[in-house]
Amino acid sequence: MARPHATRRGDIIRRILITGANKGIGLACVRAALQQAGDIDVLLGSRDSERGAAARQALLEENPAWASRLQVLPIDVTSADSVDAARTALLAACADDPAPLYGLVNNAGVGLASDDLAAVLAVNTLGVKRVCDAFLPLLRDGGRVVNVSSASGPKFVSQCSAARQAFFTDGNARWTDIEELIAQLSAPGDAAQACARLGLGEFNPYGLSKACVSLYTLILARQHPRLRINACTPGYIETDLTRPQALRRGVSPQEMGMQPPQRGTVSILHLLLGDDPGSGYYFGSDALRSPLDRYRAPGSPAYTGP
Repeated sequence: MARPHATRRGDIIRRILITGANKGIGLACVRAALQQAGDIDVLLGSRDSERGAAARQALLEENPAWASRLQVLPIDVTSADSVDAARTALLAACADDPAPLYGLVNNAGVGLASDDLAAVLAVNTLGVKRVCDAFLPLLRDGGRVVNVSSASGPKFVSQCSAARQAFFTDGNARWTDIEELIAQLSAPGDAAQACARLGLGEFNPYGLSKACVSLYTLILARQHPRLRINACTPGYIETDLTRPQALRRGVSPQEMGMQPPQRGTVSILHLLLGDDPGSGYYFGSDALRSPLDRYRAPGSPAYTGP
């Protein structure tokens, strides 16, 4: 799998794990990272190992020289056993390196139009927590973590009650606060009514899940000051997640304003490999800081608040 931590042409290898990377934005991030610099190795995280292998092969057909720098790491973010196995595999392949990772991109995501709250949270929120629990201890000092959130998060928060808006922007929040909210929403009964009762506005599992992962990013940054941990939206990108919206309307993804997957790498690559972005922030698709409680359009002034 991954080669031991080493130097190549005098450079210390920067090894990066990207989840959900066999297609869409994740695959575009793999390609962009490999193109960025020769000292970068990528672990292509894929729930399905065969699809991961096919994605790797497609990339090597583009550039055979990437063969030694690109490996597949089977990982299902909804499964504790799978995440633990992925961590074990990485440690075994890098036995001489106690901190084999430079970067982690939590890209795996589902459920843009889904009403299945449990399934959406399992990937978009709980999956991020599960992966971070397993892999953050393996990042070197100064390493980068990018949680791929969505503009749906701030849009969701903007429709919440004032108390809930404060909740989703609280830099002193704890993971147990998020767990408690999820438990309240997961209790037997009508989830839509529970959302209204809890000041969460209209029932929107995807927006809720991304608001939670952005808040979790603040918590992680406070807990791990040696790392650079941020969240971002990739933008409105044509993927398997968004394409059904166009199909339902009978128009093309381009007519709906969707951008190609490579455009979705801008903010992710900035946070992963660019100048020090700070930690505990949320960035727009144009790689500028954005607020957690309202939408900031790309190209508008960067957010400068807390």
